[in-house]
Amino acid sequence: MSGEGTKSKRADARRNEETLLDAAAAVFVTSGVEAPVRDIAAKAGVGMGTIYRHFPTRADLIIAVYRHQVEACAEAGPALLESSETPYTALGRWIDLFVDFLVTKHGLAAVLQADNTGFETLHAYFLDRLLPVCGQLLDAAAESGEIRSDLQAIEVMRGVGNLCIGAGGDSRYDARRMVGVLIAGLRSRA
Repeated sequence: MSGEGTKSKRADARRNEETLLDAAAAVFVTSGVEAPVRDIAAKAGVGMGTIYRHFPTRADLIIAVYRHQVEACAEAGPALLESSETPYTALGRWIDLFVDFLVTKHGLAAVLQADNTGFETLHAYFLDRLLPVCGQLLDAAAESGEIRSDLQAIEVMRGVGNLCIGAGGDSRYDARRMVGVLIAGLRSRA
Protein backbone atom coordinates (compact mmCIF):
# COMPACT_ATOMS: atom_id res chain seq x y z
CA MET A 1 0.00 0.00 0.00
CA SER A 2 2.84 2.41 0.69
CA GLY A 3 4.14 1.75 -2.86
CA GLU A 4 0.84 2.97 -4.30
CA GLY A 5 0.98 6.11 -2.16
CA THR A 6 4.53 6.80 -3.30
CA LYS A 7 3.58 6.39 -6.98
CA SER A 8 0.61 8.71 -6.47
CA LYS A 9 2.86 11.30 -4.80
CA ARG A 10 5.36 11.07 -7.64
CA ALA A 11 2.61 11.55 -10.22
CA ASP A 12 1.26 14.52 -8.23
CA ALA A 13 4.76 16.00 -7.93
CA ARG A 14 5.27 15.66 -11.71
CA ARG A 15 1.91 17.31 -12.41
CA ASN A 16 2.74 20.12 -9.97
CA GLU A 17 6.12 20.63 -11.60
CA GLU A 18 4.54 20.70 -15.08
CA THR A 19 1.95 23.22 -13.88
CA LEU A 20 4.77 25.39 -12.52
CA LEU A 21 6.77 25.12 -15.74
CA ASP A 22 3.74 25.95 -17.91
CA ALA A 23 2.94 28.94 -15.70
CA ALA A 24 6.55 30.14 -15.75
CA ALA A 25 6.70 29.84 -19.54
CA ALA A 26 3.49 31.84 -19.92
CA VAL A 27 4.73 34.55 -17.56
CA PHE A 28 8.12 34.64 -19.32
CA VAL A 29 6.38 35.19 -22.67
CA THR A 30 4.37 38.14 -21.38
CA SER A 31 6.76 39.65 -18.83
CA GLY A 32 10.23 38.31 -19.62
CA VAL A 33 12.48 35.95 -17.70
CA GLU A 34 13.09 38.49 -14.96
CA ALA A 35 9.38 38.45 -14.01
CA PRO A 36 8.77 38.25 -10.26
CA VAL A 37 8.46 34.72 -8.86
CA ARG A 38 5.21 35.81 -7.19
CA ASP A 39 3.67 36.30 -10.67
CA ILE A 40 4.63 32.73 -11.60
CA ALA A 41 3.27 31.42 -8.29
CA ALA A 42 -0.01 33.26 -8.83
CA LYS A 43 -0.33 31.95 -12.39
CA ALA A 44 0.35 28.38 -11.17
CA GLY A 45 -1.95 28.76 -8.16
CA VAL A 46 0.78 27.84 -5.67
CA GLY A 47 2.81 29.56 -2.99
CA MET A 48 6.26 30.93 -3.69
CA GLY A 49 7.77 28.32 -1.37
CA THR A 50 6.53 25.60 -3.73
CA ILE A 51 8.46 27.15 -6.59
CA TYR A 52 11.65 27.45 -4.54
CA ARG A 53 11.26 23.86 -3.35
CA HIS A 54 11.24 22.66 -6.98
CA PHE A 55 13.64 25.30 -8.37
CA PRO A 56 16.00 26.79 -5.77
CA THR A 57 17.38 29.43 -8.18
CA ARG A 58 16.03 31.43 -11.10
CA ALA A 59 18.59 29.72 -13.35
CA ASP A 60 17.21 26.31 -12.29
CA LEU A 61 13.72 27.48 -13.22
CA ILE A 62 14.83 28.96 -16.54
CA ILE A 63 16.68 25.79 -17.56
CA ALA A 64 13.72 23.63 -16.54
CA VAL A 65 11.31 25.81 -18.56
CA TYR A 66 13.61 25.60 -21.57
CA ARG A 67 13.81 21.79 -21.38
CA HIS A 68 10.07 21.46 -20.69
CA GLN A 69 9.22 23.54 -23.74
CA VAL A 70 11.62 21.62 -25.97
CA GLU A 71 10.00 18.37 -24.88
CA ALA A 72 6.47 19.71 -25.37
CA CYS A 73 7.37 20.93 -28.85
CA ALA A 74 9.06 17.63 -29.73
CA GLU A 75 6.10 15.57 -28.52
CA ALA A 76 3.58 17.79 -30.33
CA GLY A 77 4.92 17.06 -33.83
CA PRO A 78 3.87 13.40 -34.13
CA ALA A 79 0.60 14.09 -32.28
CA LEU A 80 -0.24 16.91 -34.72
CA LEU A 81 0.57 14.70 -37.72
CA GLU A 82 -1.82 12.10 -36.31
CA SER A 83 -4.66 14.51 -35.51
CA SER A 84 -4.51 17.18 -38.25
CA GLU A 85 -6.46 17.13 -41.50
CA THR A 86 -3.29 17.39 -43.59
CA PRO A 87 0.46 17.29 -43.00
CA TYR A 88 0.69 20.97 -44.01
CA THR A 89 -1.88 21.85 -41.33
CA ALA A 90 0.15 19.85 -38.80
CA LEU A 91 3.30 21.69 -39.89
CA GLY A 92 1.60 25.08 -39.48
CA ARG A 93 0.30 24.21 -36.02
CA TRP A 94 3.71 22.92 -34.97
CA ILE A 95 5.38 26.09 -36.26
CA ASP A 96 2.95 28.11 -34.10
CA LEU A 97 4.11 26.14 -31.04
CA PHE A 98 7.71 26.59 -32.13
CA VAL A 99 7.18 30.37 -32.38
CA ASP A 100 5.77 30.43 -28.84
CA PHE A 101 8.83 28.53 -27.68
CA LEU A 102 11.22 30.83 -29.56
CA VAL A 103 9.73 33.97 -28.07
CA THR A 104 10.44 32.52 -24.63
CA LYS A 105 13.77 30.99 -25.71
CA HIS A 106 15.27 34.31 -26.78
CA GLY A 107 14.72 35.69 -23.29
CA LEU A 108 16.02 32.49 -21.77
CA ALA A 109 19.05 32.47 -24.04
CA ALA A 110 20.05 35.99 -23.00
CA VAL A 111 20.06 34.95 -19.35
CA LEU A 112 21.76 31.59 -19.94
CA GLN A 113 24.58 32.86 -22.15
CA ALA A 114 26.53 33.94 -19.09
CA ASP A 115 27.23 30.20 -18.65
CA ASN A 116 28.44 29.55 -22.20
CA THR A 117 29.07 25.82 -21.71
CA GLY A 118 25.62 25.28 -20.19
CA PHE A 119 24.03 27.30 -22.97
CA GLU A 120 25.81 25.32 -25.69
CA THR A 121 24.65 22.07 -24.08
CA LEU A 122 21.04 23.28 -24.01
CA HIS A 123 21.26 24.50 -27.60
CA ALA A 124 22.59 21.10 -28.75
CA TYR A 125 19.72 19.44 -26.84
CA PHE A 126 17.27 21.77 -28.59
CA LEU A 127 18.63 20.84 -32.03
CA ASP A 128 18.82 17.11 -31.26
CA ARG A 129 15.16 17.05 -30.16
CA LEU A 130 13.52 19.46 -32.61
CA LEU A 131 15.34 19.04 -35.94
CA PRO A 132 14.03 15.47 -36.42
CA VAL A 133 10.48 16.53 -35.56
CA CYS A 134 10.56 19.43 -38.00
CA GLY A 135 12.08 17.12 -40.61
CA GLN A 136 9.31 14.57 -40.11
CA LEU A 137 6.64 17.25 -40.58
CA LEU A 138 8.36 18.68 -43.65
CA ASP A 139 8.78 15.21 -45.19
CA ALA A 140 5.11 14.35 -44.61
CA ALA A 141 3.93 17.64 -46.14
CA ALA A 142 6.31 17.21 -49.11
CA GLU A 143 5.20 13.59 -49.67
CA SER A 144 1.57 14.75 -49.74
CA GLY A 145 2.52 17.33 -52.38
CA GLU A 146 1.55 20.28 -50.20
CA ILE A 147 4.99 21.87 -49.94
CA ARG A 148 8.25 21.96 -51.87
CA SER A 149 10.41 18.90 -51.42
CA ASP A 150 13.79 20.66 -51.37
CA LEU A 151 13.61 22.04 -47.83
CA GLN A 152 15.73 21.06 -44.86
CA ALA A 153 14.54 21.30 -41.28
CA ILE A 154 17.51 23.46 -40.25
CA GLU A 155 16.66 26.01 -42.96
CA VAL A 156 13.04 26.30 -41.90
CA MET A 157 13.83 26.40 -38.19
CA ARG A 158 16.55 29.05 -38.65
CA GLY A 159 14.25 31.08 -40.88
CA VAL A 160 11.49 31.00 -38.28
CA GLY A 161 14.02 31.73 -35.53
CA ASN A 162 15.42 34.73 -37.36
CA LEU A 163 11.93 36.14 -37.89
CA CYS A 164 11.22 35.79 -34.16
CA ILE A 165 14.36 37.56 -32.93
CA GLY A 166 12.81 41.03 -33.09
CA ALA A 167 9.46 39.99 -31.63
CA GLY A 168 9.77 42.03 -28.44
CA GLY A 169 11.67 45.07 -29.68
CA ASP A 170 9.15 46.88 -31.89
CA SER A 171 5.38 46.89 -31.47
CA ARG A 172 5.00 47.49 -35.23
CA TYR A 173 6.65 44.15 -35.99
CA ASP A 174 4.48 41.02 -35.87
CA ALA A 175 6.77 37.99 -35.90
CA ARG A 176 3.86 35.54 -36.04
CA ARG A 177 2.52 37.26 -39.17
CA MET A 178 5.92 37.11 -40.85
CA VAL A 179 6.33 33.44 -39.94
CA GLY A 180 2.91 32.85 -41.50
CA VAL A 181 4.17 34.43 -44.71
CA LEU A 182 7.24 32.17 -44.62
CA ILE A 183 5.16 29.02 -44.07
CA ALA A 184 2.71 30.00 -46.80
CA GLY A 185 5.72 30.37 -49.11
CA LEU A 186 6.63 26.71 -48.55
CA ARG A 187 3.59 25.64 -50.60
CA SER A 188 4.39 23.74 -53.74
CA ARG A 189 3.62 25.50 -57.01
CA ALA A 190 2.28 22.42 -58.79
